[in-house]
Amino acid sequence: MTRRQEREFALQVLYGLEFNETSVSEMVDRLLDTQKKKATEFSLKLINKTVQNREELDRLIEERLRNWEYKRVATIDKILLRMAIAEFLYFDSVPPQATLNEVIELSKEYGTERSSKFINGVLDAILKKLRKENRINKTGRGLV
Repeated sequence: MTRRQEREFALQVLYGLEFNETSVSEMVDRLLDTQKKKATEFSLKLINKTVQNREELDRLIEERLRNWEYKRVATIDKILLRMAIAEFLYFDSVPPQATLNEVIELSKEYGTERSSKFINGVLDAILKKLRKENRINKTGRGLV
């Protein structure tokens, strides 16, 4: 799978988990069976980091919303925001700009017509906050 497909798979699993009381591994297996794909280390790490850190991710999102209640944010948008922040924080070899671009593209495909602008604005504010707090630690070629 390409990174885009890995993120798309993670989005599908996380979306399924929003509406089904099941374990991560059960949801992954269920989707893999229907799609005839194999889970990758990247997609599994993204799913697990997003699930494990959901409270912190949601808090970061909620802090950056202006004139908007968190409960009114579309489910797909919440999931994409969580995924992006998880990549910012826990994937030291993925450039933040690559994450931002990929999540915005996914929002154009799966979100509403305004999702991409909303997600871009919120993630830009969160990324600035995380950088100011020195929480973005990237390593590798072109990242240091």
